Formats: sequence, structure tokens, C-alpha cells
Amino acid sequence: MDPATVVPVRRLFTHAFQPIVNTLSGTTYAHEALIRGLNGESAYHVLSGCTNDSIDALDRDSGLRAIALAAQLGMSSCLSINARPRSVEGEAHAAALAHAALACGFPIHNLILEVTEDEAIADVAQFIDAVSSYRRIRVQIAIDDFGAGHSGLNLLADFQPDLLKLDMNLVRNIASRGPRQAIVRAILQVCEDLGIEVIAEGVETMSEYAWFSDHGVSLFQGYLFAVPGYEGLPAPVFPQLVSAA
Repeated sequence: MDPATVVPVRRLFTHAFQPIVNTLSGTTYAHEALIRGLNGESAYHVLSGCTNDSIDALDRDSGLRAIALAAQLGMSSCLSINARPRSVEGEAHAAALAHAALACGFPIHNLILEVTEDEAIADVAQFIDAVSSYRRIRVQIAIDDFGAGHSGLNLLADFQPDLLKLDMNLVRNIASRGPRQAIVRAILQVCEDLGIEVIAEGVETMSEYAWFSDHGVSLFQGYLFAVPGYEGLPAPVFPQLVSAA
């Protein structure tokens, strides 16, 4: 593939980046690339009106553009890009990502491919086959919005991602929600047993942060730490937890 074809000339969207932080080391673990319009419009605005085929094409293009912009901004953390299973099937997209990373000088092993639970479990066998080509080139795999679907544990039984991002509906107000706490504790134990890193996303309050920190989670994403930065890498804030002892 000619390097000039890695990122098409026609530019209909760009990205904002939101940090995923490691609170133990006080560092930025990764930045998630979020689609935005050229004037800052939401991803929904950019994608509205698109057909499935055009969304898949945009999805593939988005990953390539995110790599190019991350390299331009000098990103040293991992880069997390969202993808639909339909748009990443086969080895062509994996090869395109590897080529884009090489052309931009971005380490391929610093790429994370995020797929939402609902989309990943539509056909587990096909999904596992699809992601094998990414693992061969050392791209990490994350399951996003875990807990929002209906067969998440079945997915983990057949496929172990590198990272799991808890759905924000499980995170929200967890310190005062006993049933959610029981469910999340079980998920955390399963992930520990399987060697899967957990990210608590959508964290907005100190009580949410404190609960997950007390239960061994050190990777966080949410407005408590940083809002997305339009074509930039915002510096995260690390709130100080106060011990109850």
C-alpha cells in the first residue's frame, strides 16, 4: 500500500482525545480517539445519516486518521481506537493499521482496538477469528461497555481480551448501589483470574473513584480526570483520595 493512501485526502471529521489514566503511577496509560466533526460536532452528528456500509468505511478511515493525528501530536501513551467488528474483519484492516503506524512512526504495540460488547458477541467465533490478525501484530484488544449487553460472561469464557472497560451504567453512583457493587465485584474477580485489566470509564465523582480504587482498579477514564481535548492531548488531573483510617 502506498503511504499516500493510508489517510484519504477527503477530510470530513477529526478526533478528540480523552486520557485513560493509571492512578497508581500517576501517568496517562492511553488516549481514546473520539470522532468529532471539523467544528467540534459530536460523533452522533458525524455518523447520523450514514448507511451501514458508509459507517464501516468511515470506521476504518477513523483508525488510520487517529494514528496519524496521534503521531503528529507526539503521543507517547497507547492509542485506543474504536471499531465495529464488520469494519475490521479479515487481515486487510490489520495490515492497513500496521502500515499507517509504521509510516507515522507510531509503535504498533501501543495500539488498542476497542469493540463494544454487544457488537463483539453477535458472532463470537467470527469475532475471535477477526481479531487474531490484530494480535499477531501485537495490537491489544479491549471490550468496551462491558455489562451493557446480555452475554458478556459467555464472551469472556470463549475469548479473553487484554482490557475490559466497564459500562458507565455500572460505574454511576456505585458507592451507594449494593446490587451494582455485587455484580462489579464478581466481574473484577473474573478479570483477575483471567489476567484481564479493567478500566472504569465514565468516572465523574470522587465516591465512584474511591470505590473502584478500594477494589483494586487503577485504570480510569472520565470527566473527573479529563474531558476530551479537540485535536489535542489534555493533561489529566489526579484527585487525591483521603484515607478513612
